Amino acid sequence: MQQSKNDLWVGLFVMLGAAAVVFLALQAANLLSLNFQSGYRVTARFDNIGGLKPKAAVRSSGVVVGRIESITFDDKVYQARVTLVLEDRYLFPKDSSLKILTSGLLGEQYLGIEAGADEANLANGDTVTATQSAVVLENLISQFLYSKAAEGASPATEEPK
Repeated sequence: MQQSKNDLWVGLFVMLGAAAVVFLALQAANLLSLNFQSGYRVTARFDNIGGLKPKAAVRSSGVVVGRIESITFDDKVYQARVTLVLEDRYLFPKDSSLKILTSGLLGEQYLGIEAGADEANLANGDTVTATQSAVVLENLISQFLYSKAAEGASPATEEPK
C-alpha cells in the first residue's frame, strides 16, 4: 500500500513538472498569451510587414501595450491589414503612428506605436493611417548597389593631365 501511494505522488509530481515545461515553452515561443484584460481593436494597413506575426507585441516606449490579433491581405488595395488589440488602460491619440521594428539585429519583429498630439483618442474599430512598413535588408542592399553602380557609370568630370 505504501509503495502505490509513493508511486502516485511521484507520478503527480512528474505530470505537474511536464505541464510546467510545456507552459514555459509556449510562453517563450509567444504561442500562448494569458491576458485577462479587455482591450480595443485598431486596424492599420502596411505595404510590407516583413516577418511580423500574429500575437507579436505592440510596444510604446519599450512597454508592451497590446498584441497583434490578425494579419490579412486586402486584395482591393494590395496591402497587408493588421488588426491589433490595445489594452484599455493605454489610450493613444487618433493621429498616432505605427511602425514595424525589430528587436535586436536579427530578432523578432514587433509593432511600435508613437503617440500623436490629437485630443481625441483611438477607439474600438478605428484605423491608423500613419504607418511605416518594415525595413527589408535585401531592398537596402539592392538600393546601395544600384546607387554605387550609377556613380561608377557617370562620366568623370576631371580630365587626366
